[in-house]
Amino acid sequence: MTNPKNAPFGSVLASTMAVAHYRDGAWGKTEFRVTGPLEIHPAAHALHYGSECFEGFKAYKHTDGSVNVFRLDMHLARMQNSARALVLPEPDPAQLRAAVLELIARVREDVPDAPGALYLRPLLIGTTPNIGAAATPATEAILIVLASPVWDYFAGGMKPLKILIEEHAQRCAPHLGMVKTGGNYAAAMGPTLAARKQYGVDQVLFCPGGSVQETGASNFVLLRAGELLTRSLDPSFLHGVTRDSILVLARDLGYRVEERVFDVAELLAYVQHGEAALSGTAAVLSGVGTLVRDGKEFKVGDGGIGPETLRLRNALVAIQQGTAPDRYGWLTRAC
Repeated sequence: MTNPKNAPFGSVLASTMAVAHYRDGAWGKTEFRVTGPLEIHPAAHALHYGSECFEGFKAYKHTDGSVNVFRLDMHLARMQNSARALVLPEPDPAQLRAAVLELIARVREDVPDAPGALYLRPLLIGTTPNIGAAATPATEAILIVLASPVWDYFAGGMKPLKILIEEHAQRCAPHLGMVKTGGNYAAAMGPTLAARKQYGVDQVLFCPGGSVQETGASNFVLLRAGELLTRSLDPSFLHGVTRDSILVLARDLGYRVEERVFDVAELLAYVQHGEAALSGTAAVLSGVGTLVRDGKEFKVGDGGIGPETLRLRNALVAIQQGTAPDRYGWLTRAC
């Protein structure tokens, strides 16, 4: 197998995957099979009407040899919410939980040592073969769990990100922003690639109407000594598990945490003497060094990764990798 340390994130898959089918109103037994192509009918609901959702989370190998999943139950609950919003057959959380843990046990040898991890990707696809079902939900589905050994997201060392502020386009349909579905990522891809080409940025921060929201794949936070500011939850953007974890840690470390709506003007004033960061499963907490608005660059703080960003990132990574106590019950032992 290709060494995941040298491969792009998510491009190497473990040899085994879990698969379950939904038919006649019930989920069938989970099967474990060789990772490979699936046969999907060309009229499958997902291929025409976007009825699919997924999750992404990590399992970490600790120094005692055990493998532990980070915030498994919160991810499974979010997947149920996504399925419900898309009117897909909801996964049985107990069955999916068991499938994830069994899959990790079966591919245990593929779990890298820290700072690597095993990335888990449950995927739910509507498979009802009916190209006339635009206003009819899928009644058949397949649930797949893939495993991917991944190395440190910042293998070449962390660097401050460059982000474009986009005040016109919206990342996705506002009532489905909290749903982890491929259509939302597809909607953000065009503006992101265009911004990279024009401005050399890493990501786009969507701020429709001037209201700060999130990037195409990450939540957004502002930090100062003892302070954290982020957008309050609503249906228009993803309710990130990493975001939630960072807020819990920040409160326990004595930060004053604000969750509220704020605009681009406040953002630009804040970063003159503060920090900005993106939060997500892959990169945990990634510092922003430069913001671009209307072709003009604005330095965030001193342009580097700030101390508050590093403090919170390191605190979370320590729990994930088992070098700090898990006081929150966030880890589930798989094997």
